[in-house]
Amino acid sequence: QVQLVESGGGLVQAGDSLRISCAASGRSFSNSAMGWFRQAPGKEREFVAAINESDEGTTYGLYADSVKGRFTITRDNAKNTVYLQIGSLKPEDTAVYYCATGRGLGPVRSGHVNYWGQGTQVTVSS
Repeated sequence: QVQLVESGGGLVQAGDSLRISCAASGRSFSNSAMGWFRQAPGKEREFVAAINESDEGTTYGLYADSVKGRFTITRDNAKNTVYLQIGSLKPEDTAVYYCATGRGLGPVRSGHVNYWGQGTQVTVSS
């Protein structure tokens, strides 16, 4: 069983930056692709960013077009944690942000994940 626990959300001003975290437990973290998704009120959950398994050597991220250049996904295997750095926050970034894990960057990118976290709320005021 894998547990994913997100943290770091909150109420921020437009233009601010924020880093949210997802701590993983229960399985080998380094050989799992990780992803972030978000769900705004009244909308479907959408892909935000994903990062490949770090046992491949080099890590790299995939991003939704809507967040490219503002969001950065990273991972720290020593802490079993994946991060999402969000810059230049906009009111439309307001959503519950969910962490997820799966086998492979492509499947995670497509939402084919094995485990979800409970989510952390990010609210951006204008």
